[in-house]
Amino acid sequence: MQLMECDAKTLLSRYAMASPAGSVATTLEETEAAAARLGPNPLFVKAQIRAGARMAAGGIRNVRSPAEAKAAAAALLGRRLATAQTRPEGATVASVLIEQAVPAHRELYLAVSIDETSATVLITLGEGGEDVEPLLREQPDRFIRLQSSVGGERQPGEIAALCQSAGLASDEAAGLQRMILALHRAFVELDASLIEINPLLLTGEGKWIAADVKMVLDDNAAFRHPDLVPLGLDTEADQAELRAQRHRINFVRMDGDIGTVVNGAGLGLATLDMIQAAGGSPANFMDIRTTASSLDIAQGVNLVLDNPRAKVMLLNVFGGGMQPCDTIVEGLGIAYRRSQRRLPIVLRVTGNNEDIARLRLANFNLPVTQCSDMWQAVTRAVAVARG
Repeated sequence: MQLMECDAKTLLSRYAMASPAGSVATTLEETEAAAARLGPNPLFVKAQIRAGARMAAGGIRNVRSPAEAKAAAAALLGRRLATAQTRPEGATVASVLIEQAVPAHRELYLAVSIDETSATVLITLGEGGEDVEPLLREQPDRFIRLQSSVGGERQPGEIAALCQSAGLASDEAAGLQRMILALHRAFVELDASLIEINPLLLTGEGKWIAADVKMVLDDNAAFRHPDLVPLGLDTEADQAELRAQRHRINFVRMDGDIGTVVNGAGLGLATLDMIQAAGGSPANFMDIRTTASSLDIAQGVNLVLDNPRAKVMLLNVFGGGMQPCDTIVEGLGIAYRRSQRRLPIVLRVTGNNEDIARLRLANFNLPVTQCSDMWQAVTRAVAVARG
């Protein structure tokens, strides 16, 4: 779950990591009052959504007075902000962060994440700002990476050497080393999958300031942090995903028109890849867990039926020992009995209780096209979606 910038900075403050003085506001009056308290220095009014790339989309505005701050908030609050990291329709801005601008002697990029080997990796670059993220994708060799185990074991002096390589004075390097150690401790203790500080500012007084923070926490560790769960709830975008979680289904909305009902994460991802290869566009990812009942599965099918973009439903089912085919087909039938919408269904089903599943399918009298293999099912679904 991704946190808003203001919440991420509050969490990092527990680890003695400084950020600019600021205040969160949800109304124009609160914005104006906060700007009056924080002024008269230049300020930023920053839209609080769970996505980055806000500056390029106009979601971060530089202001110099309470009146300008109020006007900036008026342009943001209650509006939808679409960035390179949101869905095309954007996200509604319900609050803004009013924050002091900090003069910087130097800017760095600093992040901790999990790599493909499940090890923690510290990533840094001797510059920061909006242009860094494209560099991370296009020129990864420019970044310094320091890998460690989850517990953080490293060879002595590795962090000190990394800090010195940035060309800092000894006291500045020592401060950066303390910042990195605190960042790693926060990463482990909060069960994060990403903490990114961009930019990390070095002031003229030699103090390190986290000017912007992106933090993603591991959903699977939420039971260890019940106090943090509300921070990651996006009441607008994530209700379908939260509903699916309650019914033992992993679900992610997408922007296409082919709804998918699949059991198994690997099979689900393969299904999405095949839809793309066939020239189609998936409306969602779905992974029905082995513990899901037919009633749970019905809830997942309803999520597909409730999506106005979906033109067809593709079921790709492999029945295993713990999740037989007939349980999923029964959930399909329950969902269609409850729903007023009847999308055409393209189905590929094989495995445990396959014959029973086909008998139940006939009894439900559903608009089904049955296919013998995955590719046939995918190409048929793409054809139906195209009309």
